Amino acid sequence: MANTSGRVLGVNGNMVTVEFDSAIAKNEVGYIHVGDDRLKGEVIRINGNTASLQVFEMTGGIRVGDAVEFSGEMLSVALGPGLLQQIYDGLQNPLPELAKQCGFFLQRGVYLDAIPNKDWEFTPLAKEGDQLRPGDTFGTVPEGLFTHQIMIPFNLADVAWKVVSIKEKGTYGVRDTICTVEDAKGTRKDLSMIFTWPVKKAIKLYEERLRPDETLVTKIRVIDTFLPVAKGGTYCTPGPFGAGKTVLQHMTSRNADVDIVIIAACGERAGEVVEVLKEFPELVDPKTGRSLMERTIIICNTSSMPVASREASVYTAVTMAEYYRQMGLSVLLLADSTSRWAQAMREMSGRLEEIPGEEAFPAYLESRIAEFYERAGKVRLRDGRIGSVTIGGTVSPAGGNFEEPVTQATLKVVGAFHGLSRERSDARKYPAIDPLTSWSKYEGIVKQAKVEYARNILRRGNEVNQMMKVVGEEGTSVSDYITYQKSELIDAFYLQQNSFDPVDASVPPERQKQTFEVLFKVLATEFDLEDKKQVRSFFNTIRQKFLDWNNVESGSERFTQIEGEIHALYQGKQRGVDPDAEQLI
Repeated sequence: MANTSGRVLGVNGNMVTVEFDSAIAKNEVGYIHVGDDRLKGEVIRINGNTASLQVFEMTGGIRVGDAVEFSGEMLSVALGPGLLQQIYDGLQNPLPELAKQCGFFLQRGVYLDAIPNKDWEFTPLAKEGDQLRPGDTFGTVPEGLFTHQIMIPFNLADVAWKVVSIKEKGTYGVRDTICTVEDAKGTRKDLSMIFTWPVKKAIKLYEERLRPDETLVTKIRVIDTFLPVAKGGTYCTPGPFGAGKTVLQHMTSRNADVDIVIIAACGERAGEVVEVLKEFPELVDPKTGRSLMERTIIICNTSSMPVASREASVYTAVTMAEYYRQMGLSVLLLADSTSRWAQAMREMSGRLEEIPGEEAFPAYLESRIAEFYERAGKVRLRDGRIGSVTIGGTVSPAGGNFEEPVTQATLKVVGAFHGLSRERSDARKYPAIDPLTSWSKYEGIVKQAKVEYARNILRRGNEVNQMMKVVGEEGTSVSDYITYQKSELIDAFYLQQNSFDPVDASVPPERQKQTFEVLFKVLATEFDLEDKKQVRSFFNTIRQKFLDWNNVESGSERFTQIEGEIHALYQGKQRGVDPDAEQLI
């Protein structure tokens, strides 16, 4: 039953001004009655006895005087077993079930249970008389690949709750009462396997927040070696349209060394989301050999859906990620693209007539983006287990302009920047990450000093390349030309991958370390080459050997053979070793 009622005073796009007759709270959910439909909205501003609601549906047909009921609850998501393999919209409505009920075109005002009614095999871990706090586990159920922990709801008061009764091991419905707890005042709560949590409130039921110091292996060489991401860290992937942001995210979600992947398509184009929905159920998880969807949750809120839902989808995704982190699991959240979320904030800020910031984005853009990325983290739970949420967001700056507000606000809070280049994308280089403008604050799988040495060669090679565009190849020295060829070797062999090749599409860290060591020895070698013709001929030959090596299975006879041929090639032309690299070999 609604706590408070009200009526519509005005409509401005997806913002509705409402007059109410009792107390309401910011972020409370309200429903606007339009005929037989109840349109869901969220209170975003209160001024006296009027409130502004951002409505998550199309607002056509709303009239002045229409009834409004307030739920007394914050915008929340349901948490419990059954989240995995689901495809939700931004409000956690299961889209396949919506499609069955509504047909081809989804109807507004239809809200379904987020977690399906299903029986689970419950195993109690607590016993009568135990004292538990919110976030403590009192039982488990098997959920696919994982043991899903049934916890004391996070929304209970943070005091000791005594277990009054608990069900024996057996099969129960997800909404059945399986445990009853009581606090010191005698207040009793009946608990099922699910509960709700406000999406805009971070879950902080852990003992300690740890430094993200463990590399998140993605099996993408340019990331793991040159631009690493840490478990519990943050990174962003800005780039112009068509530069490969979505493809890179898909490959990361498939190969990343994490337990759970959550994809938040917060305003991405519908065609790309459809591609995800078609491909993911058919993809084989390299870790388990089973369907990739078994450890994936997809939030679909495409650019054709109501604008306000973009914000809801971002917070829905990160709340579910924190929930699984509370079980001691490592979670990767991929948001694509946060630019659409920022555009939604800009539109709502304009309707609220707030003072605009740069490019009409709200003045609080930076703080909102920071609040989102700060919900990532590696934590030690009260029972000693370690859980992590890693957040990777793509940004779609118009024209690839990284100086625009959303990109700049994101760069201030993330730990790694993977900037995609239009030039590299047009040259069909995958991934199209620019190694010269991108950076990372985290430790990778290869010794940092060696990576810096290779990166320095890339910089010097780029300078020589720019010079050759002006004075031609003839105007460069042989030593500069060798540096340029070394930088091209790094780019062609190590920074690029063939996503269609079964071997090169995902490269384990052990292989990355082994191949980088061989590459480093070539980079550190001072060659006995007299002219540019010899330089060109030698590097063409050794480059092809390296490229052939990329496509051969590790540990095979052919793999060892090519490695030996590469050693013979560079040692045959070796004049010495660069003194700066000698101590690193």
